Amino acid sequence: MSATVSPTLEQVLDFCAEEPVERVFLEDIARRGLGRFSALSGDDGRLEALCHVGANVVPSGTGCGAFADAAVRSGARMVIGEEQAVGELWRAARQGMPRPRDDRPGQPVYALRKAPEPGDTRLRQARLLDLDLLVPACAEAHREEIGVDPLERDADAFRWRTRQQIEEGRSWLWVEDGLIRFKAEASAWTPAAVQLQQVWVDPQARRRGYGRRALADLCRHLLDHVPAVCLFVRPENEPALRLYDSIGMTRELTYRSLVF
Repeated sequence: MSATVSPTLEQVLDFCAEEPVERVFLEDIARRGLGRFSALSGDDGRLEALCHVGANVVPSGTGCGAFADAAVRSGARMVIGEEQAVGELWRAARQGMPRPRDDRPGQPVYALRKAPEPGDTRLRQARLLDLDLLVPACAEAHREEIGVDPLERDADAFRWRTRQQIEEGRSWLWVEDGLIRFKAEASAWTPAAVQLQQVWVDPQARRRGYGRRALADLCRHLLDHVPAVCLFVRPENEPALRLYDSIGMTRELTYRSLVF
């Protein structure tokens, strides 16, 4: 009989190892000691489902309706994760949660395990000197993706998060003549995978192949350190879909996001 438990780190890591791309975010925050987790455990102690509850609620596995009460209490800005897991949780929790302003099913999750051809760019790791250039770019990427301007919501907190990504070595960019030809951050990093987020090119530099070349170089760099690079994207974002297809990424599963 399954029971809801507070999982150990070992249980979380074992669970995430079963699906390292789908569960890369859960593993990352568990390894960093940042997550608040609830889990569904079988009689043998093996986890059947796992849920992180924070600013975002992230469920995974089978039986995620068990996390409904925690999701209702969370006040989260998003519920996001593998599509079936989010669906199970939402069916159980929706009566106690606000109506989402956006429901995004069918978000393709892409992964790449073989290095693409070099893009021959000047992509580099971001430095603190780049912070003033990156903050508005990251904010615009966030607005395009989520529909909310984070600088209007909490500018200081967003600047702090952008700075933290730089300090942690999770931010890369390619700048020419003061214009960002490409930038991206790692939202999760484990021994098995790196998950990228906010892949972005300045509107003035789009449709010139810069994104494809720089993403190829970034993936080549990351694949020297991990077996897989992954990301997810809105299904209607056709330019992004073409970009990921063009460097050899393949669709492995789908996410669903509920944005409040």
